[in-house]
Amino acid sequence: MKRDHFYYVVDHKLQGLAAQFKEMDFTKDSLTQRFEQHSKALASQAAQDELWRAVLAPKFTSMELNILYSYVIEVLICLHTRVLDKLPDLVRGLPTLTSILRRKVKNQRIGVVWESVLEECGLQEGDITALCTFFIAHGHRAEYYGAKVRQMYIRDITFLITNMVKNQALQDGLLKAVQIIEKGKAVRAPEEQKSLLKELLPSVRN
Repeated sequence: MKRDHFYYVVDHKLQGLAAQFKEMDFTKDSLTQRFEQHSKALASQAAQDELWRAVLAPKFTSMELNILYSYVIEVLICLHTRVLDKLPDLVRGLPTLTSILRRKVKNQRIGVVWESVLEECGLQEGDITALCTFFIAHGHRAEYYGAKVRQMYIRDITFLITNMVKNQALQDGLLKAVQIIEKGKAVRAPEEQKSLLKELLPSVRN
């Protein structure tokens, strides 16, 4: 009987220790998850800060800046237009690119269409972040130049980008924007679309 009682006590203590270790494992996993989320948030913030520095770093001439800005604006208009083409019933609810970017997270239908449009254009979310950052940083002072004017002043825009832009994310985004426009994937922005240029990201324009 004493031996049975001894085994019972040992088993009871082992069960208690097992429960404690299980709780400790749960706490450890929870802390690890929080740490990973915090690390990702810090890394994301660091990447955003680096992108902003990269956007503001190059000393473009006003002509070069206007031409790059024009490629960016045409691509952003193209993305907005393509999404609306696929969601004709939501045209009134998605008046700007900003509205799409905001609603795509919570609205699965918009999110799916957005992803398909990006894939069609050969773009990724990182490219959009870079292009929007460029637009925000320079949109207040840059001017839109049409295709003929762009070709008149700069023959090799790709060389300009690779030579002046050192940040890989920004460089990739700008190069893809140029590629999309030059391959005719984007709709050109005629004079009657100037209102779109001003309304593209109104929250930034104000």
